[in-house]
Parts: sequence; C-alpha cells; structure tokens
Amino acid sequence: MGSIGNKGRPVAAQQTPLCTRAHQIGSLLLVFGTFFLTRLLDRSFPACPNFSSDRFPTTYQSLVGFSGHGGSLSWPDRGYGSHLSLKIYVYDEDEIDGLKPLMYGRKGTITAQACLKGQWGTQVKVHKLLLKSSYRTRKKEEADLFFVPAYVKCVRMMGGLNDKEIDRTYVKVISQMPYFRRSGGRDHIFIFPSGAGAHLFKSWATYINRSIILTPEGDRTDKKDTSSFNTWKDLIIPGNVDDRMTKTGDTLVQPLPLSKRKYLANYLGRAQGKVGRLQLIELAKQFPDKLESPELKFSGPDKLGRIEYFEHLRNAKFCLAPRGESSWSLRYYESYFVECVPVILSDQIELPFQNVIDYSRISIKWPSTQIGPQFLDYLDSIPDEDIERMIARGRQMRCLWVYAPESESCSAMHGILWELQRKVRQFHQSAETFWLHNGSIVNRNLVEFSNWKPPIPLP
Repeated sequence: MGSIGNKGRPVAAQQTPLCTRAHQIGSLLLVFGTFFLTRLLDRSFPACPNFSSDRFPTTYQSLVGFSGHGGSLSWPDRGYGSHLSLKIYVYDEDEIDGLKPLMYGRKGTITAQACLKGQWGTQVKVHKLLLKSSYRTRKKEEADLFFVPAYVKCVRMMGGLNDKEIDRTYVKVISQMPYFRRSGGRDHIFIFPSGAGAHLFKSWATYINRSIILTPEGDRTDKKDTSSFNTWKDLIIPGNVDDRMTKTGDTLVQPLPLSKRKYLANYLGRAQGKVGRLQLIELAKQFPDKLESPELKFSGPDKLGRIEYFEHLRNAKFCLAPRGESSWSLRYYESYFVECVPVILSDQIELPFQNVIDYSRISIKWPSTQIGPQFLDYLDSIPDEDIERMIARGRQMRCLWVYAPESESCSAMHGILWELQRKVRQFHQSAETFWLHNGSIVNRNLVEFSNWKPPIPLP
C-alpha cells in the first residue's frame, strides 16, 4: 500500500499534471481546425429555405399548400389527420316538424333560390353542397356530425318569421332530435351566416351553447355582452361572394393592371354612423385623388348595380374593409376577385381557416384608431412590386372563398370539412346521458337511447 503524505493524499495521486503545454497547443489546433472546416462546409452546401419567398411549401409555411395549374388543396397533417374521414348526417326538411318554416317561412312561400343571394347565401350553399357530399351518411347511428338546415336569416329578412316565431320553432325542432339530446348538441352543426350570428335564435345560450356554429362573424354580442362565438368549437366561414365573380374563366368584371388603376385605395359602403367609416368618407373628401368613397345608393334610380360596384372596386390598389354593425365585411372577400389588396380596418375580426393561412402575406390589417393622412401615406409608400406579390398570393388562396362542389380541388367546403374533422369527438355526453357497464346509453330514467321518444325534454 502507498504511504500517506502531502496532507493526507495518496502518493499514487501525485502524477504529471493533466494540462501540459502539449495539451494546450493541441486544443488550439483543434479550435482552428473546427473553424476552417465549418467555413468550408458553409460554402459547400446551399442555404436554408428562404421563408420570405413567394412559394408556399407546407413544410415551412403555415399557408395551405397548392400544386398544379388549377391549385390542388393540401391540408397539413398536424391536428387534422392525413385524409378526410367524416360522416355527416343532414336532417331532411320533412323529417322534423318545424324545419320547413325555418327554411321557407310560416307560409312556405320563400324559396331557396331567393335566399341564395346576399351575404347570407352561404346558409343555402352549405346545405345544398352537404346534400351532395360524399361525406354525407343517411344513417344517424354512424354519423360523426349532424347538420341542421335553416335559412333563418333570409326568412326573417323576407318577413317569413318574426323573432319570437324563430325562437319557438328552433326549440320545437331541437326537442324532436334524440341524437341532439344524447350529446348535449356537441355533434350538431348550425349555420348563422350574418353579422348577428346565433343571436337570431334568441335562446341560443340555453339550447345550442355546446353546438358547432358556422358563421362569418366572431365578435357579435347580445345585450348582456355575451358572444355566441367560441373559438374552441365554432367555425368562421367565408362570406358569400357573387358567383359571377368567383367562377373560373370569364367573370362579371376583370381585374385591371396596377398601372391603369385610378386610385390608391377605395371604400365602397354606407357610413351607418360608424366612426371608422365616417373617417374614411371624410378622408376621401380631403384626398379625392387617392381615396375613392362615393355615396352609394342601394335603391332608387341611382342604385349601384353589381357590375358598377365591382368596376369601382377594381379601380384601386387597396380595397378598404372597415367594420360596420359587426366586425366582418364581405368586401374583404370580394377584394381578392378584383385583385386589389384588402386592408382590414376592424380590430376584432376573425378570419376563416386561421390555423393554416398566414393572412399577413395576403392582406394588411391597420388599427381602426389610426385612420388619417398617415394611413394613406403608408399605403402610398408600398412599392408596386410588393403589391403585385400580395395579389399573386391572394390569387392562389382565393379558391378557399368559393362555395364549389367537391369535384373542385380547392373550395370553401374543403376548408370547412377539414375544420369540422377537428371538431369530431369520439365521446359524447350531456347532463342527461348516462352509460352502463355494457356500453349502453340511457337517460335519467334509465331508458335506453334507442327507446327515447320525442319530444325530448330540454333544459
């Protein structure tokens, strides 16, 4: 054994120091060698992908991917799945007592064709497209989701039902749906395609507060400051652009080259007593050579027709979309089809398919509290080549605003179906559903689900 010495340390530990001059020189050579090797490799391989390019690779971008001349939709796998796998049951108008009044009015005189036009036309389009969808099932027991058709905004506007009748009829309809009761409405889809959203159904908070609501509006609240839109379960859908502008080929009005556009920006709409809109109208009076904001007539001999409207819209580089009674504006979607850059002047706006579209690359959002000469100066400072790039990206994405058949590779319905797939829940329950050890579903009185009889008691 070695003797103990040098303050108790073993003699065997007294060896040559680990860090000699030779070690130091070797370390320095290693550092220099690594540096020069790194520089050599940097020059030997291409740079990383440029994230600011005009391409849309789904690997690097949050934008939806497209391929081919017409544009082939490629939804990202993350959170959606590798393919669409949905079964949607669409209630028949003759199946539930009350659906027909919600679709055609108390007298049944309002037609689906009459309800196709205007901002609420999506309520008809979504219904008709789902009826023809390959994802439709006619078996309730295998459905992932249930669609409740109603053209209630149109019916109300055309005098087919008043607010009290709408409320009573919706409650009556829901009470005849055992599957609604089973899930507490979680797997049922309602569409409210106007700024009022689900508030058209006054008792929505009692009956459909857990259901999936399709609406273009995300911020409308009732008198109690309660919003009917919930980002967890509901979907923002695109507004209803005139079909004559969204079709491929010869449209109602063709876009103009930037060099031939008369104005920097335009705002086409009524003031409606809204601050932002009033500011734009006043700004147009101060800078008439830059901002066009004509006084629009929507009735009478001076009424602006659809062709004239789109001809005005296409005559500017930027199309302004301020909020009105609600945060969304149809002009936002229309802008893409006359190929002007939409500028959002609505702070609370929600936009469709935000999980997959980077809106900062195809539009501008400006604070509604900063509408003034500096706003026009900012727009005027944007080079035409940047505007052209934004227009080109928007041209690629705008197929997602078009309510087209499933045969089209890209459409609003494709986007809606993908988003609905994210809402599917394997497990459904409500406060009135219970389950036993053998998997059977029963109600509070222990009656099996298959024997539930309408009308179903509602909260």
